[in-house]
Amino acid sequence: MPTPDEILSHAGIKPTSNRILVMRELLAGESPMSLGDLELKIDTMDKSSILRALSVMLENHAIHTIEDGRGIVKYEICHSEDKCTDDDMHVHFYCEKCRKTYCFDNIPVPPINLPGNFTTTSVNYMLKGLCPSCAK
Repeated sequence: MPTPDEILSHAGIKPTSNRILVMRELLAGESPMSLGDLELKIDTMDKSSILRALSVMLENHAIHTIEDGRGIVKYEICHSEDKCTDDDMHVHFYCEKCRKTYCFDNIPVPPINLPGNFTTTSVNYMLKGLCPSCAK
């Protein structure tokens, strides 16, 4: 697995200490993380510093966002060889009971043939229901 420095550098982003801290937490996360999640994990940075780091990573396509099923934006690392592409987009699942968002990296978003000159810039494919633990 690449290091935070390697991911940032590959995306053309200067690996500052704040950006490395944010990237490290995104790498360590078991699922996409919200700004609030990152604030709890990184107590040495304020909200605006975390948001600035995320903004630079988004602009340079090192990470992408999803809406988690409740309207909350969550961030996750792009795993494509180059920068985030439609191929990097995958299915997510939101548990309506425990409110956890799951990534299904091995299930790609199905291709959709858009009419005319429409161009896709992002995809948010979210399924909702109960996770196995909550369904018991």
